[in-house]
Amino acid sequence: MGPHRDTGLAIDPDNEKQRIARNSVFAAIFITSLKLVVGLETNSLGLLSEAAHSGLDFLAALMTYFAVRLSDRPPDREHTYGHGKVENLSAFAETLLLIITCGWIIYEGTQRLLYRESHVESSIWSFVVIVIAIGVDISRSRALKRVAKKYNSQALEADALHFSSDVWSSLVVFSGLVFVAIGYVWVDAVAAILVALLVLFVSYRLGRRTIDALMDRVPEGLYEQVLDTLRQVEGVEEVRSIRLRPSGAKVFVDTTIAVRRTTPFQEAHAIMDNIERAVHARHKEIDIVVHAEPAESNDETIADKIRLIVGRNGLNPPHNLEVHYIDGQYHIAFDVEYGEGKSFVEAHALTDQIEQEIRRELPSIAHLTVHMEEDQPGQKTIIGHRDDDKLLQQSVKALVDADENVVACTSVRLLRVGERFNLAVNCTIERDRTLEEVHRIVSRLETRLYDQFPQLRRVVIHAEPTG
Repeated sequence: MGPHRDTGLAIDPDNEKQRIARNSVFAAIFITSLKLVVGLETNSLGLLSEAAHSGLDFLAALMTYFAVRLSDRPPDREHTYGHGKVENLSAFAETLLLIITCGWIIYEGTQRLLYRESHVESSIWSFVVIVIAIGVDISRSRALKRVAKKYNSQALEADALHFSSDVWSSLVVFSGLVFVAIGYVWVDAVAAILVALLVLFVSYRLGRRTIDALMDRVPEGLYEQVLDTLRQVEGVEEVRSIRLRPSGAKVFVDTTIAVRRTTPFQEAHAIMDNIERAVHARHKEIDIVVHAEPAESNDETIADKIRLIVGRNGLNPPHNLEVHYIDGQYHIAFDVEYGEGKSFVEAHALTDQIEQEIRRELPSIAHLTVHMEEDQPGQKTIIGHRDDDKLLQQSVKALVDADENVVACTSVRLLRVGERFNLAVNCTIERDRTLEEVHRIVSRLETRLYDQFPQLRRVVIHAEPTG
């Protein structure tokens, strides 16, 4: 469709489709009446067959008008996919009407050719009617094709196909009348049969497409296009299934994709949103529903697998997780936290279950050590308001500042958890140190703090390089 000037007024798709369908009804009434009157006056079978054809086009246009009105209704509880199939049913009914009429025309034409003579009058009015019909048919078919393509309406497309076939059949009848005028009356019957055969061919094409739509056959190439679009979205590991269901101007798509099982929920949801946007950008008529399933990726680490197993058992992600690969086997250690009030026996049983799952998924494990801790999220916390809290804070800072490997202790924060504390320390270390050296310094500091201050529940040290 060519460019158009923006008038500032929004076009209602439903009203535009209904308007073009309604105009087609009026055009069909006009053409049918004209052909019928002149056909009866001239006794031209070719013209009468055209009148019958146009009469069916009137019924088809009427069905199209009501089909378009019904199909544009929104989905409801009884029709969750909408009412788009009404358009397909309308096109199927049009096809049946055309086939019945063509059968009658072929039979009548054959009777005139083989068994009886008929008087056919070729008058100027016959030619005038055909010329007018051709002009109206060309105008209507173009308008219908434009709107059908714009809104992907099969009912309007079928109507456009009818008016297009009328153009060619009218030309055949016109030729038949020319031969009648010069004395070859039998050509009128031949022209009628040719019209019927042409309409049968058009009906076959329309009927095949209509049945395909009613049987939910996927439009040619659409499956491959949707699959290609899905695969191009970042984060999609695999496309496991695609189901497409055409319904009127819409196509409903249900797809199942695989995303990395280590992907956070919000990120997985964002991937599904990106899929919907990508598909809609390429096919505006598609209504897509995406279902995501977790999948193990090739680059998934041992640490990732362990975190997933621990989380699968209802626990927070493990911390202090260390994985070492020695002589073809893994040596693994990590800490897990259990909820407040969990008994030692219960925690140990769950730990055994976690260990069994890890060994089942990672058979090449030499040693596996799980350190159990109690998590106390429900306890009331108070940030240092007591004198002894401030004294502890000063003592910690003095110990850190006294370490020969620390340039300065920049901050000490205490969080009271019950009668114990979580400690967070920021300190600076010479920037020319390697990461391994800094790790050893921090580890020794943590050990000294635990030894010096038994009231500490957890110690976290953040090291920063000197300026």
